[in-house]
Amino acid sequence: MDEFDYDLTHEQWDVLKNLRNIAGRPPRMSRFAIERLMALGLVAMHGDLPVLTANGRKVLIRGSSQLLLDLAA
Repeated sequence: MDEFDYDLTHEQWDVLKNLRNIAGRPPRMSRFAIERLMALGLVAMHGDLPVLTANGRKVLIRGSSQLLLDLAA
């Protein structure tokens, strides 16, 4: 398994995508999904707000291209 290959749920992918460009008030996100992503080291808390880690950004970028390939298939 590649270091950036994770078997994430749809909800976890949505959280990663939503954390990309949070400006102002963040959208409501599943606390459970955030906690699981934190356990994987993809998300960290900055005060009361979840933020992408450097590894989370890499997974999102790599996963986004894989998601596009899956949609095209």
